Amino acid sequence: MESLHSFLNMLDGHLGGAFWFPYVLLGVGLFFTIYLKFPQVRYFKHAWKVVTGKYDRKGAPGDTTHFRALATALSGTVGTGNISGVAFAIYLGGPAALFWMWATAFLGMTTKFVEVTLSHKYRVQTEDGTMAGGPMYYMDRRLNMKWLAVAFAIATVISSFGTGNLPQSNGIASSIEATFGFEPWIVGSVLGIFLALVILGGIQRIAAVTSKIVPFMAVLYVIGAFAVIFANLENIGPAFASIVGDIFTGSSAAGGFLGATIAYAFNRGVNRGLFSNEAGQGSAPIAHAAAKADEPVSEGMVSILEPFIDTIMICTLTGLVILSSGVWQEKHQNTFERASLTIVAGEYQQDVDADRHALFEFLNEVDGHSVEPFNGTIEVVNGKAVSDGFTIIHARSIAEDVRFSVATEEDPYTGTLKITQGNLEKDNIVLSGKSLVHSAALTTIAFTRGFFGDFGQYIVSIGLLLFAFSTAIAWSYYGDRAMTYLLGPRSVMPYRVIYVAGFVWASFSDTELVWALASVAIVVMTLPNLFGIMMLRKEMKASVATYWEDFHKQHPKE
Repeated sequence: MESLHSFLNMLDGHLGGAFWFPYVLLGVGLFFTIYLKFPQVRYFKHAWKVVTGKYDRKGAPGDTTHFRALATALSGTVGTGNISGVAFAIYLGGPAALFWMWATAFLGMTTKFVEVTLSHKYRVQTEDGTMAGGPMYYMDRRLNMKWLAVAFAIATVISSFGTGNLPQSNGIASSIEATFGFEPWIVGSVLGIFLALVILGGIQRIAAVTSKIVPFMAVLYVIGAFAVIFANLENIGPAFASIVGDIFTGSSAAGGFLGATIAYAFNRGVNRGLFSNEAGQGSAPIAHAAAKADEPVSEGMVSILEPFIDTIMICTLTGLVILSSGVWQEKHQNTFERASLTIVAGEYQQDVDADRHALFEFLNEVDGHSVEPFNGTIEVVNGKAVSDGFTIIHARSIAEDVRFSVATEEDPYTGTLKITQGNLEKDNIVLSGKSLVHSAALTTIAFTRGFFGDFGQYIVSIGLLLFAFSTAIAWSYYGDRAMTYLLGPRSVMPYRVIYVAGFVWASFSDTELVWALASVAIVVMTLPNLFGIMMLRKEMKASVATYWEDFHKQHPKE
């Protein structure tokens, strides 16, 4: 298992984690934005009219309405990325990372428009009478690349577990346990029953449920966010100033935050933006293919709204909550994760400029930095280090009040600890203390700095539950459409049963290997999809022109 995990991480490093991947994704979005003359701006108002059903025709083929298809797609994207993804981007790259999330969403609006239109155009009606669509169908039926379509469909099935199922279940169970104290297996079992009741009913029930969950969870989250924003209104101006002002300079040190370079903020902002709205991944077109529409471009119009709602609206609210409350630069008591922990040689102080600069270069991977990993031993007495010559870095900050404990007994540790290349060799030692926090924990703390006080943390917990659960619902549909393409409609029910079982299992299990597998699968979905829509760029442009010709004939006054 460890060898497989290492191999997957290595593979991801050459694919999704590679420096060129964000440029490819943004490049395709920029190309289509210019090629189609900024459709995300020109067609934005029209998209809202389409989603309200103003231009719907009776008897149009499909399984659900424009709005419900949008809600299903949004439920797949509006999830943990909006709560933890934004916090993670700011923690890594500072306020400027939020700007790059906006840029990614703006270009992603066009990418969604293109991929949804083409996928809807080549959708098919299956044996059971339902619609099936997605990039695999245009790859097969239009590009005649069956092998590419099969690879995409297999990657979609894997991603349905690795992105939409197992990590979501694990995240919900962990959050509910931390907030309310319920055992993870109980949470997983109860939610597993609800999940089964929803997804076994097919797209119509999935769309009906998500069309109610998505608006409710969005309203709840927005109320909680504004409670913090209005409580810290005097900080909103400086927050926007730091977002825009740091774009071309990088984010400077503030509080426990040691700063980030332009390149680091760009990479992390783009990466989190793509994780949040999935533009270019090819997942949302599968949901939109079920919409009742005669004209594929009309459904493409609807999809323009997704990155706007997901990233520009909801992620911005999360970002403003974190920045205006100031928690992103504060150190908080927490247990240190090994993945975010390193021990460096030498003693560094946060209030010394030279020390901050040296650590800034180290954390931002600047070539030629002077900081080296610590090799040697640390003497610990009653949970406190009594030797010197090292500095503990956790969550990209200098850790304070560090306590060493024995994991199995939670007792203070006494003895000698060997450190090799900055890593603690003993597995059963747990470190805790004050450091920066990130992801959902950072957002949770930020939500307590508003009018609701400590009650704000429950809004985040409930939001995480609803966001993650709706994501699991949406991805079950993506997976079953991929199974329909690969093995036919009869394979869908066994897939759904395994999907529900996996959801329950993941609530109390380690899903680290699945995350690694999903990271690779997402790239295997994204790259073929981007290649395909670039191949069909001329067809896309012609389809848009034809749509407007027909539209103006039918609606001459608009």
